[in-house]
Amino acid sequence: MNSIVVFCGSSEGSDAKVLSEAQLLGQTLAASNITLVYGAARIGVMGQVAQGCLKAQGKVIGVIPDFLMLREVYHPNLSELIVTENMHERKLRMHELSDGIIMLPGGYGTLEEFFEMLTWAQLGLHAKPIGILNTNGFYDELMLMLKKMVMQGFLKPENYDMVLVDDTVDGLLAKMKSYVPIPIPKWLKKRQV
Repeated sequence: MNSIVVFCGSSEGSDAKVLSEAQLLGQTLAASNITLVYGAARIGVMGQVAQGCLKAQGKVIGVIPDFLMLREVYHPNLSELIVTENMHERKLRMHELSDGIIMLPGGYGTLEEFFEMLTWAQLGLHAKPIGILNTNGFYDELMLMLKKMVMQGFLKPENYDMVLVDDTVDGLLAKMKSYVPIPIPKWLKKRQV
């Protein structure tokens, strides 16, 4: 993998370990020569990932919609800053720039971005590894909900297995590097773009 998009909160939350793990992820990406692609913020968990990567001399690409530029939340020291017209264009650009996806703790926006990328993979639109850094069990209940979807017939087991989960940075990156995508469903093969 040459680049990973990280989705996470623009708030810091209340768990200091989330912030330290975010910094560690950024440092580890830099040490592995993997470009960080993220939402360009200097604040919250997002800012910690970027800071960790930048301090370790890594490459950081921030992608931000123009209306958030006006609020001056973007990080001023990025390797590259891409400004998009809207949130939809932002997600598409982040997808185009990345070889893998990681979700850290966050709120509605984090979940929305993550699940859109996951849905695209389920539909066979990409075969990138998709991971959750589950610091202090933050996403335990989410994984239980996904298991419930499988048990009640709303989600196929192979689609559940697409989500790689680990509570350590090194463990998650190892799973992502060895990820083998599920075969594209026959009904989708003719529709791929």
